[in-house]
Amino acid sequence: MRFLSYSILRLAAASALAALLAGCSHPITMITETAPPRAVAHLIPKKVAYVMTDAQRDLQVTTAGGSGDRVSYYPYRDLEKSIRDALRGVYRNVIVVRTAGDAKANEAAGVSLVFTPQIKTDSSSSSWITWPPTSFTAEVLCVVSDTSGAEVTRVRATGNGTAEFGEFNGDYGLAARRAARQLTSQLSSEIRKNEKLR
Repeated sequence: MRFLSYSILRLAAASALAALLAGCSHPITMITETAPPRAVAHLIPKKVAYVMTDAQRDLQVTTAGGSGDRVSYYPYRDLEKSIRDALRGVYRNVIVVRTAGDAKANEAAGVSLVFTPQIKTDSSSSSWITWPPTSFTAEVLCVVSDTSGAEVTRVRATGNGTAEFGEFNGDYGLAARRAARQLTSQLSSEIRKNEKLR
């Protein structure tokens, strides 16, 4: 009976530990510190907007890290700078708005196009010892509309970032920020290539 009780106690402790580890979530950030170069002479002379609401900025996402842990971050808040930098790499003037379909507000602001981003992210790690993700993917699909809210086209960009254990040095969101930098560059490139966005 004593052995049975001890076995049950061990099983309960192991289950509690597993639940604790599975529920462990470490905060990271995807925000990039530097913007890509901006060639002012080659910018399209238009004023454009991107949509970002407070609710989107407050949306927290949790994805996989290493050693059974998970990481949490705010994809819209963190990638807002990347989206803005991508647009500023193409257009002369960029502003933020709360909705794409407010024709009066768009006309009053002098906006030609409105970009509404939809963001997806994922992460993983090859490590069974440390929690920071060694691989990170960020994808943005921008639905682009005119001032009245009618869809003009769509542009998609993906950023993939990797980082090894020896590179972290306290910078636990390194893979995520590398993904964000790649996403910024690809989004600018996709916008430039789209004839409907000139």
